Amino acid sequence: MTTYKEIFGKYVKNYSSDPSSDAEGQIWYNTTSGTFKSVLSSGTWSSASPLILARGGMGEAGTQNATVVFGGNGPAVGPPTHTNATEEYNGSGWATSGNMATGRRMMMSFGTQTAAVGAAGYTNTPSASFPMATELYNGTSWTAGNNVNSPPGDVLAGAGVGTQTAGLGFGGYVQTTARYYDGTNWTFVSSMNTARGYLGGVGTQTAALGFGGSGGGPIGRTNAESWNGTSWTTVNSLNTGRRNLGAAGNQTSALAFGGATNTPTIVAVTESWDGTSWTTLPATMATTRAALSGTGTQTTALGAGGYTTAPGSSNATEEWNVASTIITGAAWASGGSMNTGRYSMGSAKSGTQNANLVWGGTTPSPPYGTTATESYNGTTWTNLPATYPITTDSMAGLGSQTAALGAGGAIYPNVSNNSSGFNGTTWTTLGNINTARRNLTGIGLQTAALIMGGFTPPSTYQTATESYNGSTWTSVNSMNTSRTDAGSAGTQTSGLIFGGTSPTAPLGKATESWNGTSWTTTPYTILGNSPYSQCGFGTQTAAISAGGRPSTNSNMTQYYDGTGWITYPSLAAGRWDLEGGGTAASGLVMGGSSPSTATEEFNGETTAANTKTITTS
Repeated sequence: MTTYKEIFGKYVKNYSSDPSSDAEGQIWYNTTSGTFKSVLSSGTWSSASPLILARGGMGEAGTQNATVVFGGNGPAVGPPTHTNATEEYNGSGWATSGNMATGRRMMMSFGTQTAAVGAAGYTNTPSASFPMATELYNGTSWTAGNNVNSPPGDVLAGAGVGTQTAGLGFGGYVQTTARYYDGTNWTFVSSMNTARGYLGGVGTQTAALGFGGSGGGPIGRTNAESWNGTSWTTVNSLNTGRRNLGAAGNQTSALAFGGATNTPTIVAVTESWDGTSWTTLPATMATTRAALSGTGTQTTALGAGGYTTAPGSSNATEEWNVASTIITGAAWASGGSMNTGRYSMGSAKSGTQNANLVWGGTTPSPPYGTTATESYNGTTWTNLPATYPITTDSMAGLGSQTAALGAGGAIYPNVSNNSSGFNGTTWTTLGNINTARRNLTGIGLQTAALIMGGFTPPSTYQTATESYNGSTWTSVNSMNTSRTDAGSAGTQTSGLIFGGTSPTAPLGKATESWNGTSWTTTPYTILGNSPYSQCGFGTQTAAISAGGRPSTNSNMTQYYDGTGWITYPSLAAGRWDLEGGGTAASGLVMGGSSPSTATEEFNGETTAANTKTITTS
């Protein structure tokens, strides 16, 4: 009889608790539960950072960690608003790129993130039309290519596969037409067997697979066809008929997900193709969507945007992975509520998720200001006997739970030059800052701090920066952009300021980095968000911006990696004039308008072994 060691090369190990990781197929014995266990591969969807612009019907190209989406439109019902916006995904979040010349939806699209094609489609601006233009993307900007060789409407909602210089477009609204693209011209090739548009497509110019779609009505089709470079062959059908579905993979190893079975039924069903037949998988998408984008492979795919079951568009992004680990996407979760609802308060920005502090701020009832201080242990907020020395809000808050610092602020109708320190037990008034102001921001520690920006009535937006050594405030080089209500992150010698209201720069977008001596302008925050009154925390090369105005983006979170900004998982509760602390991997936010007692905790992406108990059944 062959033993397990002879097959696998190892003895069965004994563990009192399951290991965090192990080789796929490795068996061990859990002595606590008295069971044999192993690690197995399975496919799962996990939430990822949202699109900047909610929309469906986009063009797309690339892989799970290098995707570009473009075009599309807003509401699923009613007059749609088409867009020419382009966004790129790097595996962590979305960033804006160059706009297309023509805003449209339901294009033929294919290629890579740095060499993509978008062609034909539909737009209703200023009136219903079928643009036949081809546009080429180089990773930064779009240029015009030769028009598609077809009458208007022929290629509405066609599928596309291949590369920028060797592409294949097929199908369309009640069409069987197929055509090659060589990077310059379109050439007709053999037609499909079944006329349809809104279908999924994967593969290359000479080895493709088309599936699903509709033949002009609302009912989704099940049929699939394979292309060998010469002709189309009908192959086994999908288990769930649908149109406007997401697709990833190639001719022999594909994935179909989401889509609409009929009006208005939208599904989250996922099916895999092995080259012969389709299998419905137990894992479904978290968000039911149609007209979503799909990129990647059968084992590592990305689904983004689309139309939801409720009329409207989604900015949801989900990643599909087949692996021996289970991925839990980065996300915000509810924490303990503060005892006093407040906004524009101070917080221990350099504190941790499990050890933080808030003080001061604006409250919902007279006298509308508070000196109350609360401490957070990762679960519960506790009122402390110590109170902030003055009743103020809109101050700079920084430091840690047991060594915090507050500076400046508003004592309406005046501004404050006060600074005060907390030692874990009591607050003590420290030396005055040089420029009295409110709505400023600060970073660093109680004995090595930096404050900057703010507002001095009646109309002065500040660029002033001051450094603190534990006893004295010293004016240092000013910022390039005057601003108030900004976010910040980092330390006294390696800082970052972003967003805010400014009369001299695009509202809420300017970012600057500090090297201990001077400020340098860096890439703007994500266009379209324009935040101010947000909170910030983290480091100069791993910073979080959360919440802020305008109210339409008040739940948006952005991440800065030292080079540029990308989207990050959204807050559950949109708000502004909130505060936060911690790191980009483990942080928290609290309070905010209107006023709020809510706390949310942020945790980065995690992985765990996909452990299964072995049974005899």
